[in-house]
Amino acid sequence: MALTEQSLVTIDDLSTGEIEAIFSLADEMSAAATTPDQGRSRQVGKLCRGKIMASLFFEPSTRTRLSFEAAMYRLGGSVITTMDIGATSLAKGESLADMARIIGSYADIIVIRHPWEGAAKVVADYSGVPVINAGDGGHQHPTQTLLDLYTIRKERQTIKGLKIALWGDLKYGRTIHSLIFALAKFGANILFCPSPGLEVPEHILQKLVTEYGGDVERLAPPKQTNKERLFPLDAVYTTPTNPHQLAMIPDVGLAVELKTGVDALYVTRPQKERFTTAENEELEKKYLVVDKKLLEDKAFRKTLVMHPLPRIDELAYDLDTDPRSQYFKQAAHGVPVRMALLALLLGAENTAVPRNNSKQVGIDYPVYRQDLDLKCPNTRCVSIQKTETKYLKPEFKIVNRDPLTLRCTYCEHGFEPQYIASSNWHEGKLSDKKYHRADSHWARIIKDENLIVFASAAEAESQGFKPSHYTGGRH
Repeated sequence: MALTEQSLVTIDDLSTGEIEAIFSLADEMSAAATTPDQGRSRQVGKLCRGKIMASLFFEPSTRTRLSFEAAMYRLGGSVITTMDIGATSLAKGESLADMARIIGSYADIIVIRHPWEGAAKVVADYSGVPVINAGDGGHQHPTQTLLDLYTIRKERQTIKGLKIALWGDLKYGRTIHSLIFALAKFGANILFCPSPGLEVPEHILQKLVTEYGGDVERLAPPKQTNKERLFPLDAVYTTPTNPHQLAMIPDVGLAVELKTGVDALYVTRPQKERFTTAENEELEKKYLVVDKKLLEDKAFRKTLVMHPLPRIDELAYDLDTDPRSQYFKQAAHGVPVRMALLALLLGAENTAVPRNNSKQVGIDYPVYRQDLDLKCPNTRCVSIQKTETKYLKPEFKIVNRDPLTLRCTYCEHGFEPQYIASSNWHEGKLSDKKYHRADSHWARIIKDENLIVFASAAEAESQGFKPSHYTGGRH
């Protein structure tokens, strides 16, 4: 079975066929739980007998942690757990790699939630056992995405061609970031409806278009009318299977996108724990609320209302009894979906799954190879944390040349460096050891293996490089 002994760090680790296999098995798990007198139920309860799951939750969690632990117990396995960094050796300065090696010798599978983006990848690289990412900072939360997709498919029988609106905090919401790629993988169209200041990060949109095809079209800022404030459509992703031209006029854009209705509205809370101080003060006042007034529009007559939970004030309680609301059912699906995933990763179920039917386009990006002191600019990235820099070497892929863009292999944060140079300067003369602006033509000329990237002019000059004519006037 392709998934046996594999890790799930990002949703990209699964093909569409593998996701469908998880869903089929989840259906079986759910049926076994509701018909306990059948033999299949007794069989499910023995699938992971003798197996141990380590449940490591270093950020608060209710649904994810408890559903994983319930899933393992329902499969007949055991759980060892910790929920506080302060109660572990990480508080003493132990590295994630050392912790992973030790816990990998105690358990057969690890489920981890951690505030550092890319932490799950480090644990997967060093533990020696399958690792499941239960949320790493604002990066991804792939198992939440699995139960989100499972909910949509059970209610709509398909995902392909559906129109899914993503609402609220699209900047820091890790559930959103995983879901965007999964929806594109299955051929859905996506409406981006962020609260002001919490738009989808540019590097995620760039990856979406480059690796999944389709197109993202931006709408002009909406006029301040009641209707547009109610539905703040900011951009639209159109799957490659359903191309169209979207007029860049807000009124027309709304009419085009809402004409056939919205299939699901996925609401998220403000991720205040990741806000900067300035964002905390400013964004809370502007955060948009989903309530009965919004759903009175005919575009939402049959819309599934979803939320990964917990909610704060962004989703009105008077929607709880509305038949369109799916969020409690959505959370309940976490147990059978995670049961299926655990059984497959541990090899307790043997289901043949093809890997070659994913929507994602495989792109073999060149790796940035210069051994200089380039660091990921994302302050939440695991690769720049003090305890991890002792052994982790930052890694980047060159994902674009115009503009030059690097992507961290740990947190997947994309960034555009300011200055560049070549390790193969003209005829090896020190007088020709020059650095250039990254937006100059040199970014397209220098070969991948010779490319050197600098975060600042001072950094370039500290390495012995002199400014060229292409550094904004300095000679």
